[in-house]
Amino acid sequence: MKKLFTTLSNIWKIEDLRVRITNTLLFLLIYRIGSFVVLPGVNAAQISSETNKEGLLGLLNMFAGGSFSRSSIFALGVMPYISASIVVQLLGIAVPYFAKLQKEGESGRNKINQWTRYLTIGITVLQAIGYLRSQITEPGSKIIDEPMFTIVNTFVLTAGTLFVMWLGEKITDKGIGNGISLIIMVGIIATLPSAFGNEFNNRVNSGGLITFIVEIVALILVVMFTILIVQGTRKIAVQYAKRIVGNKQYGGVRQYIPLKVNAAGVMPIIFAQALMFIPATIPQFFPNLSTNSVLMALVDYNSWAHNLLFAVLIILFTYFYTAITVNPNQMADDMKKNGGFIPGVKPGKTTADYIDDVISKITLPGSIFLAIIAIIPALAATVGVSGPFSRFFGGTSLIILVGVVLDTLQQIESHLLMRHYDGLMKTGRIKGRSAVPAATGTVPPAI
Repeated sequence: MKKLFTTLSNIWKIEDLRVRITNTLLFLLIYRIGSFVVLPGVNAAQISSETNKEGLLGLLNMFAGGSFSRSSIFALGVMPYISASIVVQLLGIAVPYFAKLQKEGESGRNKINQWTRYLTIGITVLQAIGYLRSQITEPGSKIIDEPMFTIVNTFVLTAGTLFVMWLGEKITDKGIGNGISLIIMVGIIATLPSAFGNEFNNRVNSGGLITFIVEIVALILVVMFTILIVQGTRKIAVQYAKRIVGNKQYGGVRQYIPLKVNAAGVMPIIFAQALMFIPATIPQFFPNLSTNSVLMALVDYNSWAHNLLFAVLIILFTYFYTAITVNPNQMADDMKKNGGFIPGVKPGKTTADYIDDVISKITLPGSIFLAIIAIIPALAATVGVSGPFSRFFGGTSLIILVGVVLDTLQQIESHLLMRHYDGLMKTGRIKGRSAVPAATGTVPPAI
């Protein structure tokens, strides 16, 4: 306990760190206040508070901190920006123009960010129209007549998403941690107290307090397991040749390239969830298929068929996303230009093949573990854990929470160590997701 108070005191003594943490808390407070501001022309009393649909819509509501179900001005949150970031990142693989921008340093990143903002506006407008027409449908929920209701609130939702995106950029610039990731994390955490309280009340009322304690222990174990996956790395030793410049010697030291066991992060789960949402939409266009047993099994989020297909898609997307984000050829070329080599491996193509082989070997267990984490919420719901609380047992939300917390703590620890204070831990140092090799030549995911 004394160590904790000493660390907090050291954090408060560093003016720059104190200002950054204060700015971050203020920006996040603004976001949370805005998430309770209802759209103009919406009768909040007529809006159902249970927009807790399973699948993608339930996930979006969690990411938005409940704004989605409250018809808030921040109902769409930062998800349009995340979608735009993913599209631009994929364009960097398929379109030479964007691939060239990724290699132009700061100026290229600025142009990519500009393109991402433009695409965010387009995606937000489409999602806003779809949201207004599909989610605000209760009788008496619209005070303003159409089409003015849709026109006004399309502008409001678009402006709300752009404002949240601006808040995220300000947190990154003047706060601590990645702003977009912190906003998503705050949205997820906002739903935790109510989910925890409901689960506790249900267990106490049914005389299952011991069961609730077992659930908490299981949740802690799953969090520890997730941390191992997020932190897991395979280090490749790199030796740099000695160079004499004037009277000084450069190089001649051994460094390591840390290859992540889960280099794709949470992206495979997001891609797989988007595809798994397709079976639920097919009956809306083909009503005669609504009784198809295979289709209904895929729609049931607790069925073995759904979770098996979900796990297979995650494994496939993990390989796909790792292949497009980690470039062994670029790593080998950068290593060769800087006079580095892997002991026992020839520079050039042989090095690239060696790195590619290592990535392939560590991606398999990483993808399997990621698939296990993704289907744990369904397993938890099967054994009786309530839906909202079961989402914290794994899946996208847990991986985001673990990754963002580790990244933020890593930045705080860097400020402490830079000013010769002790770190946050007595032994070892916190390693966040941002600790990726500079030679990868990749653009990190937004979340």
